[in-house]
Amino acid sequence: MSNYFAERRKEWKKENQQHSWLVFKIMAEFVEGFEKMAEIGPCVSIFGSARTKTDHPNYLLATEIASKLTEAGFGIITGGGPGVMEAGNKGAHEAGGTSVGLNIMLPFEQHSNPYIQPDKNINFDYFFVRKVMFVKYAQGFVVLPGGFGTLDELFESLTLIQTYKIERFPVVLVGTEFWSGLLDWLKTAVLERAGNISPGDLDLFALVDTADEVVDHISNFYKTHRIKPNF
Repeated sequence: MSNYFAERRKEWKKENQQHSWLVFKIMAEFVEGFEKMAEIGPCVSIFGSARTKTDHPNYLLATEIASKLTEAGFGIITGGGPGVMEAGNKGAHEAGGTSVGLNIMLPFEQHSNPYIQPDKNINFDYFFVRKVMFVKYAQGFVVLPGGFGTLDELFESLTLIQTYKIERFPVVLVGTEFWSGLLDWLKTAVLERAGNISPGDLDLFALVDTADEVVDHISNFYKTHRIKPNF
């Protein structure tokens, strides 16, 4: 048994020595992302399911939200794929605004949608690099119904704000029917029964149902806060 693990340790060391060269590829993604994103101006990131169909109410709502945010002076950042991401880019495109896609290639679902400006379609191999771009350059997160990826982006942003790793920015959940069960669980199980968050943590986000409410919440926030990169 000890010989087995000794051999595995040798293989592990050899493989990880080779992997150390990946740092240069990771650095290249950061550099390209920073250079391109620094030019785009104030934007809002829109998240939601890649599986949302074009005739679904959430697709239509995301398009409306993006259009109205564009009219309010914000560009739109999405994950660059189909579904709600496509809807966000479509709304920005149709309103004549900045439409950014932070695309990542996956075995399923993901492909660049046609509403991203060609010079603002940025491809990533690493999720963690891509997520840094979302957080650093977004002046707000708008989160429509989605799956694991959407929840990941939501809770990472809330964790960074909660722990003061970034300054607070608007996080807006869209869809009372979809989000109310999760929020009830956070309040009862996570806060009241377990005490794993503070009462004020539930104020780090807003819950709305309409495009106008999204725009009002974000616009009102920036009446008293400065627009700038988050870190």
